[in-house]
Amino acid sequence: MAENLARLLQLASPALPVGAYSYSQGLEAAIEAGVVRDAASAERWIGDVLAYSVAPMEAPVFIRLCAAWTAGDTGCAERWNSLFLASRETAELRAETAQMGYSLARLVALLGAGHVPLDEPSFPAAFARAATAWRIDPHEALIGYLWSWLENQVLAAVKALPLGQTDGQRMLASLGDRLGDVARRAARLDDDQLGSLVPGLALLSSGHETQYSRLFRS
Repeated sequence: MAENLARLLQLASPALPVGAYSYSQGLEAAIEAGVVRDAASAERWIGDVLAYSVAPMEAPVFIRLCAAWTAGDTGCAERWNSLFLASRETAELRAETAQMGYSLARLVALLGAGHVPLDEPSFPAAFARAATAWRIDPHEALIGYLWSWLENQVLAAVKALPLGQTDGQRMLASLGDRLGDVARRAARLDDDQLGSLVPGLALLSSGHETQYSRLFRS
């Protein structure tokens, strides 16, 4: 339905007032370290985080959160929310999802999409709560969530590197083609298959917490 699409676009919009624009998720530290230098290396970095962190952990947790909210099972939602918070590799990554989750939970209530009954909602938990309240299909909701993450990463690269808007749009077009497959695979993963393996991201994110000069928050 058109109304569902409009709501999903609202949730996935960079105009959503949750502070996503202020985070780079380790990308700025990767630029400082010389790991990311240009459009090609930025696309490779973002693609690797998508493949080895978001796809095998964040995406399937999102699917499970949607199922829990749909069933009205707050206990199950709390369990997956807690697992996701515990899976964040560094203090800044955990603080990011907690801050964005708090902001979105407040917004969800103001928009009439219900209360997020969690002590410390993560961003995927609050996003999934809004999506299910607005009866958005979980697969489509996940693609919207993934697009929101991807767009923020690309915009961070454009801000921190000498890249033009056209370079950013090329990255979005290339990496965006992977999101449907990521969502489909996430729906097929068993609980014991969940997990991420991104030691480079963890090390650089840790370094970013004490980086002398930076554009993005820790």
